[in-house]
Amino acid sequence: MERELTSVDAGWWVVSHEQKIWLPQGELPFGSAEQWGLVGSRAAAIGEWQGDSVWLIRENRSESMGSIRQIIDLDSGLFQLAGRGVQLAEFVRSHRYCGYCGHEMHLSNSENACLCAHCRQRYYPQIAPCIIVAIRRDDQILLAQHARHRNSIYTVLAGFVEVGETLEQAVAREVMEESNVRIKNLRYVTSQPWPFPHSLMMAFMAEYDAGELQIDRKELIDAGWFRYDALPSLPPPGTVARRLIEDTVALCRAADEQP
Repeated sequence: MERELTSVDAGWWVVSHEQKIWLPQGELPFGSAEQWGLVGSRAAAIGEWQGDSVWLIRENRSESMGSIRQIIDLDSGLFQLAGRGVQLAEFVRSHRYCGYCGHEMHLSNSENACLCAHCRQRYYPQIAPCIIVAIRRDDQILLAQHARHRNSIYTVLAGFVEVGETLEQAVAREVMEESNVRIKNLRYVTSQPWPFPHSLMMAFMAEYDAGELQIDRKELIDAGWFRYDALPSLPPPGTVARRLIEDTVALCRAADEQP
């Protein structure tokens, strides 16, 4: 529930607009509302980090607005809350009007929802389920450079779950479409909220079954089988992709050290 900030309010400040986040000095601001010139702004408490409140303010501060990727090396718990704020701000911005009747919407006072007073429809933030999978072949792991990434990082394969699919079917389809590889022994590992823009990553590990590597040039720039001790540039620590790679490397190393 939003309220007007006073000089005594303090904590972490997620100031977001159009999927951007306010990063003065390149960092997520922390301190009092007065210190950051936020007194009088409307804000909602969206969580707590190590005893301090985390606040969401839906407004545009033209200077120092950047991508949440700039703070991806934050502690994972705080980054998750910042991502929550960006996603909630975008949800409200994209639901100004009802999709059924076209009338203006308003925020619920009791939950994260947008309400239509005309036709009584209620909208909640939507999450896009995604799969991400590390594939092992003997002492190697399949890594790819994605076309949508503007860097030289190699990572594991991932993609959105389609309507009517199970998670297992989505993994098999995405791997086949992007690499022409069939997998076996699929197992679930963990999940991670991922605010790009509003995903929930569900992570798996699998083993190579068959197929020659042939990449989808619309999705991937490059891909290859990399020995566990000769890896390219990897995603940052704290990401689920990095965890999958490190877990797979541990399996490869253990198998390689067996007599």
